[in-house]
Amino acid sequence: MSTQGHTWARQVKKEGEEEDPLDQLISRSGCAASHYAVQECMAQHQDWRQCQPQVQAFRDCMSEQQARRREELQRRKEQGSAHH
Repeated sequence: MSTQGHTWARQVKKEGEEEDPLDQLISRSGCAASHYAVQECMAQHQDWRQCQPQVQAFRDCMSEQQARRREELQRRKEQGSAHH
């Protein structure tokens, strides 16, 4: 039984093909560059342990984005209840 590893090469979108929802989410987050850095490192090294700086940078970026999103939602909620 042969087990195949992950294919870490970035997939190129074909014309007329819809973008993957995860890729859309990452693009909207502003963290696409760090996400691609993780993918490129994984394609090169095939070992996540060698890609920890890229993984940490992506994690930090996504955490900051999530915090900004929470703040924005909280602000909207407060504005909405102030108008009632």
